[in-house]
Amino acid sequence: MTKVIPPSTAETAFNCPHCGAFTTQFWYKLFADQITGDRKTPIIPKPEHKTKLRDDQEMDRETKQELLKWIDKMTSGLVFFNAKDSKYLQSSVENLHLSECYNCHKIAVWVNERLVFPERKTTSQPNVDLPDHIIRDYEEARSIVDLSPRAAAALLRLAIQKLCAHLGESGDDLNSDIKNLVAKGLDPIVQQSLDIVRVIGNESVHPGTIDLNDDRETAIRLFDLVNAIADQMISHPKKVREMYGKLPEAKRKAIETRDGAPKKETSGG
Repeated sequence: MTKVIPPSTAETAFNCPHCGAFTTQFWYKLFADQITGDRKTPIIPKPEHKTKLRDDQEMDRETKQELLKWIDKMTSGLVFFNAKDSKYLQSSVENLHLSECYNCHKIAVWVNERLVFPERKTTSQPNVDLPDHIIRDYEEARSIVDLSPRAAAALLRLAIQKLCAHLGESGDDLNSDIKNLVAKGLDPIVQQSLDIVRVIGNESVHPGTIDLNDDRETAIRLFDLVNAIADQMISHPKKVREMYGKLPEAKRKAIETRDGAPKKETSGG
């Protein structure tokens, strides 16, 4: 049987509350640096800050790219490390702890012995290869599915729309997007399953809107469908690429020659 160890401050290996993998967890103690200067409150970037930064013509490209990455991480809503040189921090923070997963590198937040982020949830974990902005919608849906399955289903339909856009489709017409993904290798049964929960087809529900007929069972199906699309279109190709990259160079060249060698020209006579 697969080993299952619940998250705990007494363990250095447990099933990650983010990705679910049983693996090593690294623990961190925290130090505080009081916010001083003109601004006395935390910096919480908004979408308009990113637009303003992009339009800045005076900032050097490298600094701008680093700041844009930082804004993306901040707006994802996830906890992360921002390594930088700074003065030694004197004030330790007690009863607040961080654990970092060896597998997915995401951070969990603890107060005393209580896990406060991410929340413990009963539905399936999101595929770790999903983009952060889609994981954010997925996790929000997980946090409310028992309180409002209809709202969770609306969020998950929106997540599917965003996932289609991430995979190169328009993100505007789910019927067309899913059909194109099937042509690219998505299992047709996923398309049929989406029809069943009225994501696409004649009884389509617009992504992000609440359908009064949705229930918890519909929401649970949508959780599974988001992961099914990610498994087939992101995780599986990623694993294949990793396997291919581990082949000896001679083997890779032989495969590339077999699959893509130009045809030999024949001389007329």
